[in-house]
Amino acid sequence: MGVRLADIHLSQTLHKAGALCTGYDLFSLISSKVFHHYLSILKGWLQSYVYIKRNIVQVLHSLNNSQFTVQKPRAMEILMTMSLLVLFGFFSFLKLVFRRGDQCCYLLAYECYKAKEDMKINSDSCAKIVLRNKNLGLEEFRFLLKTIVNSGIGEETSCPRNIIEGREENPTRADELNEMDGIIFDTLDKLFARNAAIPPSQIDILVVNVSMFSPAPSLTSRIINRYKMREDIKSFNLSGMGCSASLVAIDVVQNLFKSHKNANAVVVSTESIAPNWYCGKEKSMMLTNCLFRSGGCSMLFTNNRTLQHQAKLKLQHLVRTHIGSNAEAYECCIQLEDESGYQGFRLTKHLTKAAAIALTMNLQDLVPKVLPLRELFHYLMASRVRNRTGTKSQKLEAVGIGLNLKAGIEHFCIHPGGRAIIDGIGKSLGLRDYDLEPSRMALHRFGNTSAAGFWYALGYMEAKKRLKKGNKILMTGFGAGFKCNNIVWEVLKDLDDANVWKDCIESYPPNNTLGNPYMEKYGWLNDEYLSFVRLDLSQIFA
Repeated sequence: MGVRLADIHLSQTLHKAGALCTGYDLFSLISSKVFHHYLSILKGWLQSYVYIKRNIVQVLHSLNNSQFTVQKPRAMEILMTMSLLVLFGFFSFLKLVFRRGDQCCYLLAYECYKAKEDMKINSDSCAKIVLRNKNLGLEEFRFLLKTIVNSGIGEETSCPRNIIEGREENPTRADELNEMDGIIFDTLDKLFARNAAIPPSQIDILVVNVSMFSPAPSLTSRIINRYKMREDIKSFNLSGMGCSASLVAIDVVQNLFKSHKNANAVVVSTESIAPNWYCGKEKSMMLTNCLFRSGGCSMLFTNNRTLQHQAKLKLQHLVRTHIGSNAEAYECCIQLEDESGYQGFRLTKHLTKAAAIALTMNLQDLVPKVLPLRELFHYLMASRVRNRTGTKSQKLEAVGIGLNLKAGIEHFCIHPGGRAIIDGIGKSLGLRDYDLEPSRMALHRFGNTSAAGFWYALGYMEAKKRLKKGNKILMTGFGAGFKCNNIVWEVLKDLDDANVWKDCIESYPPNNTLGNPYMEKYGWLNDEYLSFVRLDLSQIFA
């Protein structure tokens, strides 16, 4: 009876301990997941201890009992139970150790796409593309000028050939496939050439993510056919996952590694621009034309521990958050047709609010895994103050109040989706210009390359020789749906590969602090007198 009362008291104590933690932004999730997980383990051990202790007392009592011959079978039964419990605990521990050893995920190499010179669009060619759209007027031109000036995009970005050649309104299937082939095969050829020890025939898992293009046969089948991969390869084609799809693909690989020992995996991340250029005049759908550019990356992963010395990075933590049940979040990034029937991708005013909510929820899972207890306590206190003052984390800049991620993370790869997103997350997490530089430079040089953007930012840090053994890297990305995904990597050796940045790394960051040639050339569009005259701008630029 005493043991039962003690067990009830223990359960009540643990329940109260968990309840004390609820009500705070950070600890509400810790108590429901991480904290309660460890409390349940502790409770199980304590209950086992109480049970074993009770049986030991009964065994000793039976041995001292004058009726030993009657109690002996009972004593042997209890001793056998105790032995089985000890063996079960021992083998469970060994299973956990070996299982964790098989779950490692190493990044061996990655190759980013660099377009040819004739695919680049500078301020002049960009103006020609815009002026081809007969649906636009002076108001739309001014909006586009303001948007691209504030976007952080430079003059070295690239577009598919059908857009440069003036066929953006009527792309063919050949245009779409040629764009994908150029990016995917170029990066994979380089990846396999630089890692000759792992040819295509030794790839066990293939994951391709392209959000806006899904042909049949799939792009994974196209790759398997091109490189003559094995018949038993596990292939996955992800679409519609948005700009954080690369991290989703890595999550797929990581989970497959749990059931496939000594496996090699390839992930290909890119986006299809050729069939998705918006030719209408709705402002919320014109933003993507200003930001998205051609790019892609192919990555090679393994869980073979014998290849650990060759690996660049090791995956430490991966946290995914999806708030698609919220209507505003679901619709803040969505593909649809405008009133004139032109298909495009609409970005609404609720985007930053959705990003703030998703990032807050994601960090509540991630932070306890990467920060020391001291910093967790500081964040808890700041969260408590914020709750008392009624401040809600629905603004991106307010998400990380009181949070010092630098205590557990050395480098940050924020998805280079646009200057506003980079600056907003940077301010939210209390990051310096040095921390945001890789993402800003990746955006300036290559544009928003969708899911591949992380890897251009990572390549920048590697080319700048910032990454040292033991450093931690945080990749943060958002995607339509609405999703927020975070990955923490550990650097396994000093990295200094010049990679896709090798011909321009010395000129970054630019001395002119990212000046805007668009404003210098086309700022006159904002002159007030143009509002009172009728001009054919296409003739002016002809």
